[in-house]
Amino acid sequence: MRIIIIIAFILIVGSLASALFFMMRDRGKTPNMMRSLMFRVGFSVALFIFILFSHWMGWIQSTGIRMGP
Repeated sequence: MRIIIIIAFILIVGSLASALFFMMRDRGKTPNMMRSLMFRVGFSVALFIFILFSHWMGWIQSTGIRMGP
């Protein structure tokens, strides 16, 4: 499960980096930057839904926040 989440984070950061690259190279004249940002949002939403589904299926457990000693 950790590997899947780590891969998703790498995809999200890679998409953000490619958007930055296209912003610097194309200066917003081509739709490449917008496409990269749309992929980033898509990856983020997919990761969130996957985490919710994994919790519902019991594949991951929430530990909560411990208060006090």
